[in-house]
Amino acid sequence: MTTLVIATKNAGKAREYQKMLAPHGIEVKTLADFPPISINENGQSFEENATIKAQTVMEALNLPVMADDSGLVVDALNGEPGIHSARYAGDHDDAANNAKLLAALKDVPYEERTAHFHTTIVALKPDGTKLIANGRVDGQILRERRGENGFGYDPLFYLPAYKKTMAQLTADQKNAVSHRGRALREFMQDFPEWWRA
Repeated sequence: MTTLVIATKNAGKAREYQKMLAPHGIEVKTLADFPPISINENGQSFEENATIKAQTVMEALNLPVMADDSGLVVDALNGEPGIHSARYAGDHDDAANNAKLLAALKDVPYEERTAHFHTTIVALKPDGTKLIANGRVDGQILRERRGENGFGYDPLFYLPAYKKTMAQLTADQKNAVSHRGRALREFMQDFPEWWRA
């Protein structure tokens, strides 16, 4: 096996993974390299959704697949938007999602605006061997957007340790602290053994 499929069409995410997998001599492909595959993400958790993505693509292509599911979990909103983060106010509309989040937290005092970003990565081989990794980063939701980098909820997600939002960090800083970065580092620790198994 020399090919690993990343269950995404997101070129930025694909580049991130290619960089980490390059030392292992693995050819990374994405969903953009294949005919469309219909994926019904109807899980109730990040791990269920990532598993559904990995399983569906693995069965369609008979290749090892790596999938992730991420989201923002806001304590004052009972964990919302959670697994619905990308479609909170419509399909992948960052501005609308941010506006809806600010409206939902309008009357919530700053000290109760705690939240975390979560990522679960699931990798699956045609023989059923599975690898799971998780990452999270804690912060607070501001009342206004700050910063131009990043995407999604990054401009509202404040990291007290940095005194900046996720969108004010450089790409390297973000990779060092982000939920996806942490999940990827955990994933890569166990990856060689899973890949060879």
